[in-house]
Amino acid sequence: MSLCSSDTPRGNIVDKNTLIVLKADLMTQMAVVKSVSVLIKERARGLHKDDPVRLESVAYQIHNFYNAIEDLLKIVASHFENQISDNARWHSLLLKRMSQEIPGIRPMFISQESYLLLNSLRGFRHFFRHAYGVPIDYEQLQINLNKAVQLYSCLEQDLNKFLEVLE
Repeated sequence: MSLCSSDTPRGNIVDKNTLIVLKADLMTQMAVVKSVSVLIKERARGLHKDDPVRLESVAYQIHNFYNAIEDLLKIVASHFENQISDNARWHSLLLKRMSQEIPGIRPMFISQESYLLLNSLRGFRHFFRHAYGVPIDYEQLQINLNKAVQLYSCLEQDLNKFLEVLE
């Protein structure tokens, strides 16, 4: 059994119109996530440790992938009025919050496996954004590339289960 799933049945938590808007917002953002996922795979073809331009390109797309998923999570937080107020740690708190069910408000959005993959990619994103002038390490990039590819599949499952529970 994959850890990418949650089996928490729920009744209708949101009204029909809110659900329609939420689904539209989530599907629109998921299309962005998918397009970045495709770019990651395209840029990773022929990836070699002696090609710093391609390494940087793949790293940049992984960075974009994480940001697109974080935007997806913010849509859920915004629709259910459970924003994160701690500005210093909001990235990590958002991930944690989305991996939890909020009883009476919403089911969990991401599985434990997705949470772990996202949290690891969050660290990579932080490094990428703040490591000016540091060359991209091929082995570390390959590890994060594999995590990004694995995460997309889990995220699709998470989104489908989340929407099933809400309907």
